[in-house]
Amino acid sequence: MIFGYKSSKKNAVNVFLLQGELIDRDQSATLMQEIETATSKDETKIVLNLAELKYLNSSGLNVLINILTKARKAGGDVAICNVNKKITELLVITKLNSVFNVCDSEEKAISILNK
Repeated sequence: MIFGYKSSKKNAVNVFLLQGELIDRDQSATLMQEIETATSKDETKIVLNLAELKYLNSSGLNVLINILTKARKAGGDVAICNVNKKITELLVITKLNSVFNVCDSEEKAISILNK
């Protein structure tokens, strides 16, 4: 399964619904361009909705870390929501669950970023 995403904007927050499998940095080139464009416009609150993301490896984790770095350097933050069990375990093992805002729902992620 290939990687894809859908983007939307809700309550001044950029929401990205990640889909498929994120296993190669090159797969995320258009996503990263969109993140870069958003942060350059001072749109620095980002939600990564992982509801449709089936698999993530170390390259995929690197993409998530790059998104977080771009947002925080621009004065914003990132929240991750709807994480499946396998990806949750990966975040716990790598201790990234303490670096990212991890939420159960998109609504909660948006409210955390808008505090």
